[in-house]
Amino acid sequence: MAILKFRAYLEEDDSVYRDIVIKHKQTFEDLHYAILKSYEFDHKHQATFYRSNDNWVRGREISFEVYNKEYVAPPLIMADTIISSEIFDTNQKFIYVYDFAKNWTFLVELINVSKEESSKISYPACSRKEGIGPQQYGTKSLLGDKFADIEEKYDLKDGLDDGFGTEGEESDASEEIDEDSSQSTDSLFE
Repeated sequence: MAILKFRAYLEEDDSVYRDIVIKHKQTFEDLHYAILKSYEFDHKHQATFYRSNDNWVRGREISFEVYNKEYVAPPLIMADTIISSEIFDTNQKFIYVYDFAKNWTFLVELINVSKEESSKISYPACSRKEGIGPQQYGTKSLLGDKFADIEEKYDLKDGLDDGFGTEGEESDASEEIDEDSSQSTDSLFE
């Protein structure tokens, strides 16, 4: 049985990648879950693969399900599509998009084909991690995932002005109020 090794690059930074080994008879759904697990992402959102050429131009879509959007051609479904059926080149490329709102895009490239299956590996598996992967929902804090959920729900990033507030700054209006209040207290003690 052939073992395929794919390298899944983060689109914005090709120094961050994960190598995924998978059997050629497994499905794109298996590859989808393996990529998400390797980057420590949850699997709550929409996802799709696109067959690609060497210039990373999107071709035929291999979708998790049929979504409410326009398609050039009906998509193949990940659970029904065996990976080897879409390999047409020794360095076959795919574009993987996860969470259409956040638009996480990964460039997935076939980098090796081996005939030797390891009995120690449960396929699919991540065989190599390079670089620190992004946080799916933004910055983690002491609150961890709970804060990330709140941040996404209320979009706390909007409206922040470089992290600086106005607390402690005095305006002309507040100075006038302070002067008036000090004069009125002075007259009370006379």
